[in-house]
Amino acid sequence: MEELRELKTRMETQRPAEWEALPDLSLYMDQVIGYMSRQLIQYGEGAGLTSAMVNNYIKDGLLPRAEGKRYGRTHLAYLTAICALKQVLPVRDAGLLAAHGKDEEPQEVYGRFREELDRAMGDTAGRLEECGEEDLPQLALSLALHSYANRLACERIMDLIREREPEKAGKTKKSKKEK
Repeated sequence: MEELRELKTRMETQRPAEWEALPDLSLYMDQVIGYMSRQLIQYGEGAGLTSAMVNNYIKDGLLPRAEGKRYGRTHLAYLTAICALKQVLPVRDAGLLAAHGKDEEPQEVYGRFREELDRAMGDTAGRLEECGEEDLPQLALSLALHSYANRLACERIMDLIREREPEKAGKTKKSKKEK
């Protein structure tokens, strides 16, 4: 089927821009919204990114504050990760994973995100081998059940991460008091 071949090709080739290819000059909010619509594969109308969403991510600490009214590479990188992850996770969990490497340079965190996205897209694209229309329900069932299993595992892992976050904060506070 032509539509499936087109999806497979997009999943094999379309990726968010590499760090170096992200705009190296600061963007205003409307430019960020326009840029982000090209970062991830989308089908259908779907709810795109809005300025209210960006402002909420900043208020919730998922995204650094704008520099004046301008947004740079770091903002675009974190927004790309958040927009991808929020498709399958609650926004707070998406933000937690997107910002998980806060002690690392944003370029490194974004690089790791892109590597994992590349692996996931490649794996799924590999499952979209030639099949007839009669095979589509089975393929959709298989993909849905893999999504279900992955979500179960991810939810439990997110619970473990959240359980350990206060421990890390406590250790950090303790070590600061000792100084």
